Amino acid sequence: MCGRYTIIVTLEELMLRYDIDGLYQGDYGPKYNIAPGQSVMAVIHDGKRNRLGQLKWGLIPEWASDPKMSYQMVNARSETLADKPAFRKPFERKRCIIPADSFYEWQGEGKHKQPMRIMMQSQELFSMAGLYETWTSPDGTRISTCTVVTTEANEVVQGIHDRMPVILPKEAEAVWLDRGLTDIRQLRSLLRPYPAELMTAYPVSTRVGNVRNDDEACIAQISLLL
Repeated sequence: MCGRYTIIVTLEELMLRYDIDGLYQGDYGPKYNIAPGQSVMAVIHDGKRNRLGQLKWGLIPEWASDPKMSYQMVNARSETLADKPAFRKPFERKRCIIPADSFYEWQGEGKHKQPMRIMMQSQELFSMAGLYETWTSPDGTRISTCTVVTTEANEVVQGIHDRMPVILPKEAEAVWLDRGLTDIRQLRSLLRPYPAELMTAYPVSTRVGNVRNDDEACIAQISLLL
Protein backbone atom coordinates (compact mmCIF):
# COMPACT_ATOMS: atom_id res chain seq x y z
CA MET A 1 0.00 0.00 0.00
CA CYS A 2 0.97 3.66 0.16
CA GLY A 3 -0.06 5.49 3.30
CA ARG A 4 2.56 8.22 3.73
CA TYR A 5 4.75 10.16 1.32
CA THR A 6 6.74 13.36 0.83
CA ILE A 7 6.97 16.20 -1.65
CA ILE A 8 9.59 18.78 -0.77
CA VAL A 9 10.46 20.39 -4.11
CA THR A 10 9.67 24.06 -4.68
CA LEU A 11 6.46 25.11 -6.39
CA GLU A 12 8.49 26.39 -9.33
CA GLU A 13 10.18 23.00 -9.73
CA LEU A 14 6.82 21.25 -9.55
CA MET A 15 5.22 23.47 -12.16
CA LEU A 16 8.19 23.17 -14.50
CA ARG A 17 8.29 19.39 -14.15
CA TYR A 18 4.64 19.03 -15.23
CA ASP A 19 4.56 21.88 -17.74
CA ILE A 20 2.01 23.92 -15.80
CA ASP A 21 1.23 27.29 -17.39
CA GLY A 22 0.10 30.37 -15.47
CA LEU A 23 -0.10 30.96 -11.75
CA TYR A 24 -1.02 28.44 -9.08
CA GLN A 25 -3.56 30.01 -6.71
CA GLY A 26 -3.49 27.53 -3.83
CA ASP A 27 -1.28 27.13 -0.79
CA TYR A 28 1.92 25.17 -1.22
CA GLY A 29 4.88 24.26 0.97
CA PRO A 30 7.24 21.32 1.48
CA LYS A 31 5.56 18.28 3.05
CA TYR A 32 7.64 15.64 4.82
CA ASN A 33 4.85 13.40 6.14
CA ILE A 34 1.69 13.49 4.02
CA ALA A 35 -1.12 11.27 5.33
CA PRO A 36 -4.58 10.15 4.17
CA GLY A 37 -7.32 12.72 4.73
CA GLN A 38 -5.04 15.62 3.85
CA SER A 39 -5.18 17.75 0.72
CA VAL A 40 -2.49 16.68 -1.73
CA MET A 41 -1.04 18.12 -4.91
CA ALA A 42 -2.29 16.46 -8.09
CA VAL A 43 -1.98 16.92 -11.84
CA ILE A 44 -4.84 16.36 -14.28
CA HIS A 45 -5.26 17.12 -17.98
CA ASP A 46 -8.32 19.17 -18.92
CA GLY A 47 -8.22 18.21 -22.59
CA LYS A 48 -5.93 21.09 -23.54
CA ARG A 49 -3.21 21.34 -20.90
CA ASN A 50 -1.99 20.02 -17.57
CA ARG A 51 -3.52 21.60 -14.49
CA LEU A 52 -2.19 21.55 -10.92
CA GLY A 53 -4.53 21.51 -7.95
CA GLN A 54 -5.35 19.92 -4.61
CA LEU A 55 -7.42 16.83 -3.95
CA LYS A 56 -8.33 15.24 -0.64
CA TRP A 57 -6.52 11.90 -0.23
CA GLY A 58 -9.13 9.17 0.13
CA LEU A 59 -11.55 8.72 -2.76
CA ILE A 60 -15.28 9.20 -2.22
CA PRO A 61 -17.25 7.54 -5.06
CA GLU A 62 -19.80 9.85 -6.67
CA TRP A 63 -22.61 7.50 -5.60
CA ALA A 64 -21.50 7.23 -1.95
CA SER A 65 -24.02 8.07 0.78
CA ASP A 66 -21.34 8.49 3.45
CA PRO A 67 -18.09 10.43 2.88
CA LYS A 68 -16.41 8.27 5.54
CA MET A 69 -15.95 5.72 2.74
CA SER A 70 -12.85 7.74 1.84
CA TYR A 71 -10.88 6.09 4.67
CA GLN A 72 -11.23 2.77 2.85
CA MET A 73 -10.27 4.26 -0.52
CA VAL A 74 -6.76 5.60 0.14
CA ASN A 75 -5.29 3.03 -2.26
CA ALA A 76 -6.70 1.21 -5.30
CA ARG A 77 -5.26 -2.13 -6.37
CA SER A 78 -4.24 -1.99 -10.03
CA GLU A 79 -5.39 -5.55 -10.64
CA THR A 80 -9.06 -4.76 -9.88
CA LEU A 81 -9.56 -1.16 -11.06
CA ALA A 82 -11.88 -2.19 -13.88
CA ASP A 83 -13.94 -4.41 -11.59
CA LYS A 84 -14.54 -2.37 -8.44
CA PRO A 85 -17.58 -0.04 -8.64
CA ALA A 86 -15.72 2.72 -6.78
CA PHE A 87 -12.86 2.78 -9.27
CA ARG A 88 -14.34 1.65 -12.59
CA LYS A 89 -15.48 5.05 -13.88
CA PRO A 90 -12.49 7.03 -12.59
CA PHE A 91 -10.19 4.45 -14.21
CA GLU A 92 -11.87 5.14 -17.53
CA ARG A 93 -12.09 8.94 -17.40
CA LYS A 94 -10.65 10.51 -14.24
CA ARG A 95 -6.99 9.62 -13.94
CA CYS A 96 -4.48 11.89 -12.26
CA ILE A 97 -0.83 12.06 -11.25
CA ILE A 98 0.17 12.56 -7.62
CA PRO A 99 3.72 13.96 -7.55
CA ALA A 100 6.10 12.72 -4.84
CA ASP A 101 9.78 12.47 -4.12
CA SER A 102 9.57 9.55 -1.68
CA PHE A 103 7.12 7.35 0.17
CA TYR A 104 7.29 5.53 3.49
CA GLU A 105 6.63 1.91 4.36
CA TRP A 106 7.10 0.04 7.61
CA GLN A 107 9.32 -3.05 7.80
CA GLY A 108 8.82 -5.80 10.38
CA GLU A 109 6.04 -7.05 12.60
CA GLY A 110 4.33 -6.05 15.84
CA LYS A 111 5.41 -3.06 17.90
CA HIS A 112 8.91 -2.84 16.46
CA LYS A 113 8.23 -1.85 12.87
CA GLN A 114 10.97 0.17 11.23
CA PRO A 115 9.86 3.00 8.90
CA MET A 116 11.76 3.16 5.63
CA ARG A 117 11.97 6.00 3.14
CA ILE A 118 11.78 4.76 -0.46
CA MET A 119 12.81 6.99 -3.34
CA MET A 120 14.63 7.32 -6.64
CA GLN A 121 18.39 6.91 -6.54
CA SER A 122 18.52 10.23 -8.39
CA GLN A 123 16.34 11.79 -5.66
CA GLU A 124 14.18 13.30 -8.39
CA LEU A 125 10.43 13.85 -8.37
CA PHE A 126 8.27 10.96 -9.59
CA SER A 127 4.65 10.44 -10.61
CA MET A 128 2.33 8.13 -8.68
CA ALA A 129 -0.68 7.00 -10.71
CA GLY A 130 -3.92 8.15 -9.17
CA LEU A 131 -7.67 8.32 -9.75
CA TYR A 132 -9.93 11.20 -8.76
CA GLU A 133 -13.61 11.82 -8.26
CA THR A 134 -15.93 14.64 -7.20
CA TRP A 135 -18.60 13.88 -4.63
CA THR A 136 -21.58 16.14 -3.90
CA SER A 137 -23.04 16.11 -0.41
CA PRO A 138 -26.80 16.41 0.25
CA ASP A 139 -26.33 20.12 1.00
CA GLY A 140 -24.59 20.68 -2.35
CA THR A 141 -21.01 20.82 -1.08
CA ARG A 142 -18.58 19.39 -3.64
CA ILE A 143 -15.48 17.50 -2.48
CA SER A 144 -12.76 16.44 -4.93
CA THR A 145 -10.85 13.38 -3.77
CA CYS A 146 -8.22 10.94 -5.00
CA THR A 147 -6.65 7.55 -4.45
CA VAL A 148 -3.16 6.17 -5.15
CA VAL A 149 -3.01 3.14 -7.46
CA THR A 150 -0.80 0.32 -6.16
CA THR A 151 0.87 -2.73 -7.66
CA GLU A 152 3.05 -5.59 -6.47
CA ALA A 153 6.37 -4.59 -4.94
CA ASN A 154 9.65 -4.56 -6.86
CA GLU A 155 12.88 -5.98 -5.43
CA VAL A 156 13.70 -2.86 -3.42
CA VAL A 157 10.29 -2.67 -1.76
CA GLN A 158 9.38 -6.34 -1.35
CA GLY A 159 11.62 -6.79 1.67
CA ILE A 160 9.65 -3.99 3.32
CA HIS A 161 6.11 -4.40 2.02
CA ASP A 162 4.34 -6.49 -0.62
CA ARG A 163 2.74 -3.50 -2.36
CA MET A 164 4.00 -0.19 -3.73
CA PRO A 165 2.48 2.77 -5.60
CA VAL A 166 2.40 2.58 -9.37
CA ILE A 167 5.16 4.96 -10.47
CA LEU A 168 4.72 6.06 -14.06
CA PRO A 169 7.74 6.41 -16.36
CA LYS A 170 7.92 9.94 -17.76
CA GLU A 171 7.00 8.73 -21.22
CA ALA A 172 3.78 7.20 -19.84
CA GLU A 173 2.54 10.26 -17.95
CA ALA A 174 0.73 11.88 -20.88
CA VAL A 175 -0.87 8.56 -21.78
CA TRP A 176 -2.20 8.09 -18.24
CA LEU A 177 -3.60 11.63 -18.15
CA ASP A 178 -5.26 11.41 -21.58
CA ARG A 179 -8.98 11.55 -20.84
CA GLY A 180 -9.75 10.41 -24.36
CA LEU A 181 -7.99 7.09 -23.81
CA THR A 182 -10.37 4.39 -22.56
CA ASP A 183 -8.59 1.26 -23.76
CA ILE A 184 -8.39 -0.76 -20.55
CA ARG A 185 -5.73 -3.09 -21.94
CA GLN A 186 -3.44 -0.19 -22.84
CA LEU A 187 -3.99 1.47 -19.47
CA ARG A 188 -3.30 -1.74 -17.58
CA SER A 189 0.02 -2.09 -19.38
CA LEU A 190 1.22 1.01 -17.50
CA LEU A 191 0.48 -0.44 -14.06
CA ARG A 192 3.75 -2.25 -13.41
CA PRO A 193 6.32 -2.20 -10.60
CA TYR A 194 8.90 0.52 -11.24
CA PRO A 195 12.42 -0.75 -12.11
CA ALA A 196 14.14 -1.62 -8.83
CA GLU A 197 17.59 -0.68 -10.08
CA LEU A 198 16.50 2.98 -10.18
CA MET A 199 15.27 3.05 -6.59
CA THR A 200 16.72 2.95 -3.09
CA ALA A 201 15.52 2.82 0.52
CA TYR A 202 16.88 3.74 3.95
CA PRO A 203 15.64 3.72 7.57
CA VAL A 204 14.19 6.84 9.18
CA SER A 205 12.95 7.78 12.63
CA THR A 206 9.72 6.33 14.04
CA ARG A 207 8.53 9.92 14.42
CA VAL A 208 7.04 9.66 10.91
CA GLY A 209 4.37 7.46 12.49
CA ASN A 210 2.86 10.60 14.01
CA VAL A 211 1.26 12.79 11.34
CA ARG A 212 1.88 15.89 13.48
CA ASN A 213 5.58 15.50 12.74
CA ASP A 214 6.19 17.21 9.40
CA ASP A 215 9.75 18.49 9.13
CA GLU A 216 13.18 17.61 7.76
CA ALA A 217 13.85 15.23 10.65
CA CYS A 218 11.30 12.85 9.11
CA ILE A 219 13.57 12.13 6.14
CA ALA A 220 16.89 12.02 8.01
CA GLN A 221 18.63 8.66 7.63
CA ILE A 222 19.26 6.83 10.90
CA SER A 223 21.62 4.03 11.86
CA LEU A 224 20.04 0.78 12.90
CA LEU A 225 21.24 -0.92 16.07
CA LEU A 226 22.63 -4.42 15.46
